[in-house]
Amino acid sequence: MILGSVSENKSQENRVALTPDIIKKYISLGLEVNLIKDYATHMGISDELYKAEGAKFCSSEDEVLSNANVITQMGILDDNNLKKLKKNQILIGVLNPYLNEKKLKDVTSKGVNCFSLELLPRITRAQSMDILSSQANLAGYKAVVDSFAFFQKAIPMMMTAAGTISAAKVLVVGAGVAGLQAIATAKRMGAIVFATDVRLASKEQVESLGGKFLTVEGAENLETEGGYAKETSDEFKKKQEELLKETLKKIDIVVCTALIPGKKAPLIITKDMINVMSDGSVIYDLAASQGGNSELTKVNEIIDSKGVKIMGETNILNKLPVSASNLYSKNMYNFINNLYDNEKKKFNINLEDEIIEKTMVK
Repeated sequence: MILGSVSENKSQENRVALTPDIIKKYISLGLEVNLIKDYATHMGISDELYKAEGAKFCSSEDEVLSNANVITQMGILDDNNLKKLKKNQILIGVLNPYLNEKKLKDVTSKGVNCFSLELLPRITRAQSMDILSSQANLAGYKAVVDSFAFFQKAIPMMMTAAGTISAAKVLVVGAGVAGLQAIATAKRMGAIVFATDVRLASKEQVESLGGKFLTVEGAENLETEGGYAKETSDEFKKKQEELLKETLKKIDIVVCTALIPGKKAPLIITKDMINVMSDGSVIYDLAASQGGNSELTKVNEIIDSKGVKIMGETNILNKLPVSASNLYSKNMYNFINNLYDNEKKKFNINLEDEIIEKTMVK
């Protein structure tokens, strides 16, 4: 059985699905690993490192795709390569079925088995495969580092003979994996940190990291059974807006991380709220690619609104491709190991397995 992977569209994605340290694990399962030349050279990882671990290199993408039983990618293949897939092949990646519904219907109608890893159920057995958590953890860290670099004042409190510099005040919107890492990173760097989330269960986690949790009076716990945030009522939104508007008057840096899977990002920071922020304040919107939590966010642009800078990027993890790829490739291996029948030496699509059933694109 052959596992293959081709290059991503590097204008959009710097990460890769396989790193050298994971190749031997696939080989120990009895799989041959085929890659395209210069697979990860843009990240400083040479083909020789992959070869040393046992990977084989093909001269063209056509050769990789035609030989592979299973194809592992970061994102969905481009239209041209999708057309080359054939019956009984397996495609695994972050396929975003909500945005790529038609493409994936065309592919699955040919008998190609597609698995989208962002659909993994939140169960204990799937934790080692959870690409949303591993990638969001890095994104939360990097958002804080980038926003602090852009902020034109010191972050921690400093006492000097010339006087005292006050610690920067940070608000983290959304206390999921990315938000919690943002809180921890900001605290480590000396900031005073506040956080808000519609899930009341987040309060204990925020406070355990040293953050102050902002609670809307009379709030209910808006959390799904799967642990994700629900959409809020109009009444809740109004109360949240009032609380945030008052809080933002004293905040220096806002890190937005609130997302609802498969839907547009909730609008949380309105233009009116931004108008009360101090000159020189920074908003870093990790939800930019899904519409943004801030009303003024624009993808891959830095907006200046009366002295407040609003930053939004399509893919912040393109700035940490090596670390992000290392984690993603381990998640991918754990998923494939669960999909592969080691005794029969073949892939077994067992729809009674919740992990397989939930991630399969139908």
